[in-house]
Amino acid sequence: MSRFRTLLKNLGPGLLFASMAIGTSHLVLSTKAGATYGWLMVIPILLANLLKYPFFEYGIRYTNVTGRSLVEGYSRLGRGWMWLYAFITLVTTFTILAALYVVTAGLLANLFGISGVSVSLIALGLFAFISAALIIGRYSLLETTLKFVVTILFAALLVTTVMVLYKAPVEAVEGFRRPPLMDSVGVLFLISLIGWMPTAVEASSWISLWSLEKYKGKHGKPSLKDALQEFNTGYVTTALLAVFFLVIGHRTLYGTGTELSGNAVVFADQVVQLFTTHIGDWAYIFIAVSAFATMFSTCMTAHDAIARVSIDVLEYLRPKRRQFGKRWHYAMAILVLTGVNFMVLTAFGANMGNLVALATFISFVMAPLVGYMNLKNVTGGDMPATAKPGRVLRVLTYAGILFLSLFAAYYCWLLL
Repeated sequence: MSRFRTLLKNLGPGLLFASMAIGTSHLVLSTKAGATYGWLMVIPILLANLLKYPFFEYGIRYTNVTGRSLVEGYSRLGRGWMWLYAFITLVTTFTILAALYVVTAGLLANLFGISGVSVSLIALGLFAFISAALIIGRYSLLETTLKFVVTILFAALLVTTVMVLYKAPVEAVEGFRRPPLMDSVGVLFLISLIGWMPTAVEASSWISLWSLEKYKGKHGKPSLKDALQEFNTGYVTTALLAVFFLVIGHRTLYGTGTELSGNAVVFADQVVQLFTTHIGDWAYIFIAVSAFATMFSTCMTAHDAIARVSIDVLEYLRPKRRQFGKRWHYAMAILVLTGVNFMVLTAFGANMGNLVALATFISFVMAPLVGYMNLKNVTGGDMPATAKPGRVLRVLTYAGILFLSLFAAYYCWLLL
């Protein structure tokens, strides 16, 4: 019981990570993986979660031990590494936020039956509402809200998955054959799935900044063991939920030849219908609200994190003018991200497929570099020997870097 109370007290970075990760990678990509390729896709989902684990764990480990963010750690490695991470942040965060908001806007339009209003305008309303909430409430609002959202979501998906498994799966149409996985289309989908499963590797610095914010609270900084336990709880939750979404997609769509739409509103309706097919129409509103809450919380956490990382990057790129810690700088970063991502979203229109493919591909290609930077941080001279990762974790790190590098190289070879 004392361990459970300690876990509840330390809830924060791992909880926010879970809320942020359970978004497009799960709701969109895991569902589509099960619907299109079947049980086979359990392997890349679990493999991605396993091989990426050290990259995210190092965000907790480094900050808990040194009291510094990973971004500060990058700056201590040298300006070349700092500029590289700044480039990754610039390229990936705009596409990621825009993709998250367009999916969420589609769910909102579906939930309330909004017609005659473009997805871009609905997304603008979400941008405005979330920006105001973050500027007013900041970290404390995120932590308090998401304790309820993630708990309810996990329970709802667990019940839904059990009920879907209880009933017989849909029958495959005559002559159905599973699409090939290792052609250019299949590899592109794997790139998207693994690139954002459980989320982009550069989000490790987001966890680091949330940890610093958490440590400012009344409970102070936990031990490394307690901090890692809290993070591991959130990480395992994200992996389980990815499998839940895959099961639902497989049992309700696999073999039917139905393709999930690239239009945000149509896709949202398809996903909600997946949940209600084996449960009943009475569950429609409950499932729709749960799905929307999932994406809404993901938008909030990602928007907050990217604003914090942007401020941190600017701070260490211009060390002689480190004046970005004031509250209004955070508000300004939130608003700038809103404006830029709304323009990106408008340019792509309601076709979220292009946005998701672009964001996940870039995340996938850059993942080995970010993973290596994180490894250099936690094995550097400012980390005491007792807090450095053990042999198993280091081997897993190199395995992840090698796997992601080879897979990205193979995809580039296919394109050529």
